[in-house]
Amino acid sequence: MKNKSGSGGLVYSTDAGRMCPVCRKPVAQCACKSSQAQAAAGDGIVRVLRETKGRGGKAVTVVRGVPADAAGLVKLDQQLKTACGSGGTVKDGVIEVQGDHCDKVIALLQAQGYKVKRAGG
Repeated sequence: MKNKSGSGGLVYSTDAGRMCPVCRKPVAQCACKSSQAQAAAGDGIVRVLRETKGRGGKAVTVVRGVPADAAGLVKLDQQLKTACGSGGTVKDGVIEVQGDHCDKVIALLQAQGYKVKRAGG
């Protein structure tokens, strides 16, 4: 099976599973994935927004664009949850804090030196 770029690279192996079409290594060991994540880090602005979509009408404060690695995101998530007194998680480089805590989160992030913008409505 050929990939969409037309290079005819291997996309699946019965030994290793899914393969990266760019570096041709197993997806778990992909070398180009980390460089894509760094490039996708964005413009250096942390965006904070409130979402209810797909959550049964419950509000969640979402923090995107934090320039940190996975361990840094988990540490920041713990600080935000403690400051807001609620639960939350880190999913795919996005911090989610349960409840509508946009103002508290923005103030805490600005105090830590991040450039923060409120996104959404």
